[in-house]
Amino acid sequence: MATLQPDRSSPGPRSSAGLLMVRRTPGGCEVLIAHPGGPYYEGRDEGAWSIPKGEIEEDEDALEAAIREFAEETGVEPEGSFLPLGEVRQKAGKLVFAWMFEADLPADFVLVSNTFTMMWPLHSGRRSTFPEIDDLQFFDPETAKRKLNPAQSPFVDRAVAALSGAASRED
Repeated sequence: MATLQPDRSSPGPRSSAGLLMVRRTPGGCEVLIAHPGGPYYEGRDEGAWSIPKGEIEEDEDALEAAIREFAEETGVEPEGSFLPLGEVRQKAGKLVFAWMFEADLPADFVLVSNTFTMMWPLHSGRRSTFPEIDDLQFFDPETAKRKLNPAQSPFVDRAVAALSGAASRED
């Protein structure tokens, strides 16, 4: 199977890579999504969440970037098999590559996200530090699709289809 990689032959928006953690429950499946930290997302909910993801560095493999970013943003080292979910293009043009993996958060999980610094309040001359992610939760697929950046909702559909296909092969 071909690996997902950004086309670096032409200039344009940077590419991101991320992971969608999926867990099976008695009622179906749930996907783990993240609410971005910082003042621009404070108070925003539907359409604001994202899969844990980040930019692919120059000469970095997209899956390696997805694993690195997931660990940096959540504090959890992802393990297991990573199934490609393809790519989507967000409204601003950024290309996002994603993989799913089946896992659950540890029972003693506490969100530990990396941080970023920006001038805040704007034009104040003061710099403030914010977490990349300020909330991380599992949601059923329909709720997750409402909360996600709309361009990323196909990742949920693709993950659910992959799980359904795996379940039918196990029968």
